[in-house]
Amino acid sequence: MLKIFIRIHCLVLLACLFSAYSYAEQFKVLLFTKSAAWHHKSVNEGVDTIKLIAQNHHFEVVWHEDANQFNAKNLKQYQAVIFLQTTGDILNDKQQAALKGYIQAGNGFVGIHSASDTEYGWPWFGKLVGRRFHIHPEIQTARMSVIDNKFPGLEYFPETGLWTEEWYEFGEELSPNLKYILSVDESTYDPNVQWGEKIGKGNGDFHPVAWYQDIEGGRSFYTALGHMPATYSNKAFQEHIYGGIYWAATGKGMKK
Repeated sequence: MLKIFIRIHCLVLLACLFSAYSYAEQFKVLLFTKSAAWHHKSVNEGVDTIKLIAQNHHFEVVWHEDANQFNAKNLKQYQAVIFLQTTGDILNDKQQAALKGYIQAGNGFVGIHSASDTEYGWPWFGKLVGRRFHIHPEIQTARMSVIDNKFPGLEYFPETGLWTEEWYEFGEELSPNLKYILSVDESTYDPNVQWGEKIGKGNGDFHPVAWYQDIEGGRSFYTALGHMPATYSNKAFQEHIYGGIYWAATGKGMKK
């Protein structure tokens, strides 16, 4: 009787272990939304959408606005970090060092919209995100084009089509490794804007919207899309975001 009980107990234990292994998420990401300047109204929609994407694509997402999450021990559990609508100086020196070490250890970074409006006093972050936000005109509809459809998640975008957005104008390249995947045609909207002494005239003939790069052993993906709350319910945008998350976390998904 005891042998039968032990056998049944072992079978149940093995079944539980197999079940846990079978249903384990494929990777885990930290979603970070701390803002020290402008607070975007689309943060909540962004968080809800990334949680939905995680359910649909079977990965785990942990949401925080606490910068203390950025320490070497805690970051080890994640394969990528997502800066969603972050602004201003949000990490202290130790937290910055932890993020830099995390990327250099082979992990991934995802920046969405105002992630490029973050950590201006930290040059390495500028290199990580690729380019800095400079200014933007009013929200307008313009013609956006896919530059490189080999990057994952662009399957739902037409080769060229109309998109409505708060079109960011960017400063110069801060990394030599940037590979561009989306651009906007400035002839299809008015890029001119002035905020006091700050003037914007657009980026010219080539105006990038999204890009990725390999950087110091890790990976970085950035998209300037995502200002408006309604954008997060768009299927093409959701797949665009997931493609960036998947590649940043795994290094996989690139078409040949």
